[in-house]
Amino acid sequence: MATDAQAAEAFYSSARGAVTARVLRERLHRLWPNLASDSVLGIGHATPYLRLWREEARRCVSLTPAQMGTTSWPLGGAGLSCSAEEDSLPFADLTFDRVLLVHGLESAESARRLLREVWRVLKDDGRLLVIAPNRVGVWAHAESTPFGHGHPYTERQLSQLLAGALFRIERKDAALWMPPTRWRLILRGAPLIERLGRRLMPGFAGVAIIEAVKDVYAGLPVRPVARRRLVLAEAR
Repeated sequence: MATDAQAAEAFYSSARGAVTARVLRERLHRLWPNLASDSVLGIGHATPYLRLWREEARRCVSLTPAQMGTTSWPLGGAGLSCSAEEDSLPFADLTFDRVLLVHGLESAESARRLLREVWRVLKDDGRLLVIAPNRVGVWAHAESTPFGHGHPYTERQLSQLLAGALFRIERKDAALWMPPTRWRLILRGAPLIERLGRRLMPGFAGVAIIEAVKDVYAGLPVRPVARRRLVLAEAR
């Protein structure tokens, strides 16, 4: 079952969701510390993470795939939010410098078609950052969180999927060793749990994080697709 946008909003509005977003933003900032003047696209439910760059980026767009429903969260700043079919992104070729895919790949009706569209809208030197639930981690089985829905991946499966979509893996990371609990004691200790988990149980993180770049030389022309369902709203 795909992640529902309204359920994802409710999760990130909770104390558990706030801690989760903070832990993941720390990892994302390490990977992409400065996106000044870049155009950034977030696909899935990316709003809690795009706030890292919305003040410095030239443009931030948050796109929710149509099957996830609509979201009421404004991006803020110089950002836009929209909804569209995942295999027909409403953007021209070579539009974005960076694409963040979170709560999107595991919920996709066709992960390969989604990745081909991401490949198309990325510039030739563009970079993709994927966050996906780790199949062997506990978060993939926690249905009370957005990471417990859809199709989880092992790091190897995710790497193979990206390679098959003409992306070259650049860096790998992981996060969410803390359990998906509502206990405030655990939530307050999240930074320590993350450090210990990274050192003692590297393969059991809740999510895999992979940065990839377009493999332009392996690319084939992508057939134009008909643009379908689009809801676009300027953030206030």
